[in-house]
Amino acid sequence: MLPQLPDGFTALVTGASGGIGSAVVDTLLASERPGRVLAASRHELTRDDARFEPLALDISQEAGLATLERHLGDTPLHLVFNATGMLHDRGRGIVPEKRLDDLDAEGMARLFHVNAITPALLLKAVQGNLKGRHPALFASLSARVGSIGDNRLGGWYAYRASKAAHNMLMKTAAVELRRLNPEAAIICLHPGTTDTPLSQPYQSRVPDGKLFTPAFVARRLLAVLGAQDTEQSGSFLDWAGEPVAW
Repeated sequence: MLPQLPDGFTALVTGASGGIGSAVVDTLLASERPGRVLAASRHELTRDDARFEPLALDISQEAGLATLERHLGDTPLHLVFNATGMLHDRGRGIVPEKRLDDLDAEGMARLFHVNAITPALLLKAVQGNLKGRHPALFASLSARVGSIGDNRLGGWYAYRASKAAHNMLMKTAAVELRRLNPEAAIICLHPGTTDTPLSQPYQSRVPDGKLFTPAFVARRLLAVLGAQDTEQSGSFLDWAGEPVAW
């Protein structure tokens, strides 16, 4: 697992209570290689492993990021895996738009905040822990529907656009991070359609064999990360390691 990282590496998983984030935590802990696995989520998690460190905080809020920065201090981070994201929130009346008439400024702003702004501010918060000359990977979940070149169906305006913005922010940060740490890489990841609450209302449209378990996705995404080096920093890859069009 992640052969470019040193034994005893320190990992931070955000969105750790979600389907993919939780599975990434479990996959990391199933290996002997990590020395510390910090799991940030709005609700504190538990695992029976001395290497596991739960952090109850909300990275979509300034206070949550400040708490994270204080907790990390000067600790070098070798892996940051951001598994936060939003497609819908029926309690707030946010659902994927089918047409222009469905656009709502408040809903669009919410998706942009969660899917694009929050990952960028997370990267800002941990940049001091990524600086230096130690191997480091910053991975953030994107989505194929955020691909401008692959958009042939339309719809889902805010989700598509927020993920496209996410990709540009990560691509831009990859240029700067190369100067801060020549051994660091930023990778945007498309997990495929995963059996989580995010995709649940739309799973009836998924072809047979294309609805993945969180455990499968976690293993695949960590394997994809393990095959990357600094030359691939700023890439957009799917769960099989294939490039996704911007």
